[in-house]
Amino acid sequence: MVDPLLNRREFIATTAVAGAGLLLEACKSDSGKKPAATKSSLNTINFALVGYGEEGKVLLESLLNIEGVRLVALCDIWEYHRNEGARYLQKLGNEVRVYENYEDLLAKEKDLQAVVIATPDFCHAPMTNTCLKAGLHVYCEKSMSNTIDGARSMVHAMRETGKLLQIGHQRRSNPRYLFTLNRLLHEAQFCGRITAAQAQWNRAVKEDFGWPKKYEMPAGMLAKYGYRDMHQFRNWRWFKGLGGGPLSDLGSHQIDIFNWWLGVTPKSVIASGGLDYYKNHDWPDNAMVIYEYPLAQGVARAFYQVQTTTSSGGGYFETFMGGDGTIKMSEDPSLCAIYREARATAVSWDDLAGKGYVRARAASAADAAKVDVRETAQLAEYEIPVFFNKPPHQPHLENFFNAIRGTAKLNCPGDEAFSSEYTIHKANEAVAAETRIAITAEEVKA
Repeated sequence: MVDPLLNRREFIATTAVAGAGLLLEACKSDSGKKPAATKSSLNTINFALVGYGEEGKVLLESLLNIEGVRLVALCDIWEYHRNEGARYLQKLGNEVRVYENYEDLLAKEKDLQAVVIATPDFCHAPMTNTCLKAGLHVYCEKSMSNTIDGARSMVHAMRETGKLLQIGHQRRSNPRYLFTLNRLLHEAQFCGRITAAQAQWNRAVKEDFGWPKKYEMPAGMLAKYGYRDMHQFRNWRWFKGLGGGPLSDLGSHQIDIFNWWLGVTPKSVIASGGLDYYKNHDWPDNAMVIYEYPLAQGVARAFYQVQTTTSSGGGYFETFMGGDGTIKMSEDPSLCAIYREARATAVSWDDLAGKGYVRARAASAADAAKVDVRETAQLAEYEIPVFFNKPPHQPHLENFFNAIRGTAKLNCPGDEAFSSEYTIHKANEAVAAETRIAITAEEVKA
């Protein structure tokens, strides 16, 4: 009998195994070789990849692992990237047609069912809307757009055309996140009343992206596609009118987790940030944000920081804190953990362990004895026993293609992603205005 709490979004293959860890066998590959789409019993989906920059390369590695899909065309405005991608795919035995302009691609490729878009943010809305209206399903990387109006137009185009639009918040398809959200946060009420959340993604100071001088794009071509110069083209995430800075680049993933796990959009945001290192950028390199979420039991405050001055601070993660326990999540499994408060009595921890929902980490008696009397009693720490061996983007892409086949529902459709998109833009506004900004439920609707 299938447990109704494990729906399609938790991957049907997710099962709990008592005592030991939970291993997703469906996520294991039979060999180290990439499966050949031509040998698949599935109906092959032909798709094009638009954008072969840093994110496009990451997505391609996941796309090549997915059975039953075939990359037939690659598009990038920079010849250097187009040639690099074509050569790489050719070595793998995958001949693709290459295009500079996505509109030329759409005009000439007549056997496409889907497009994966990994271009700069300001291109997302026009490209997505055109592809949807051309009858194609679209997987578009986050952020949806560099403007709220652009993101809203994507939702409208999705609704008008009836085509699928998946936004690349890949944690929404991560089996570990889905299991923890549904089994521990919702079913077991692990945290009790949630009063706070926090997340971070710090990175070290480094040089801006450069480029091989002999492959520099002519000034006229750069201007045609919306760039001032090669530096701006290669580092578009830092410039207004092109990207949304680190709150959009990194923060969008984790602010989306706040909205998703808390189940509501915030009622306000206050933030601080500045150009502390990169004086040749538009967007702040350091930012700290506080949202207020109106939950049924009271307000929960969520703090997010992105520090572009250091990669220290414990990695990238999201933490949800309640009166009974705390859940710490990350795409890095070594950072994931749950903690039980000593006072917690609402949940039978032995029962959860017996179901395979948690696995205890033993603390030594010597360590326990070191707790200062002024500190809260030591927390009992548990592991989240869910493991999978796919690249982090692959389950989300698989969900997209399965939705096209009609065997799944999208885990992050454009209309659901819009609320997170909106609150991210408001955080940037709060940094600029240096004041608290109110957010109403009505304005978050697309």
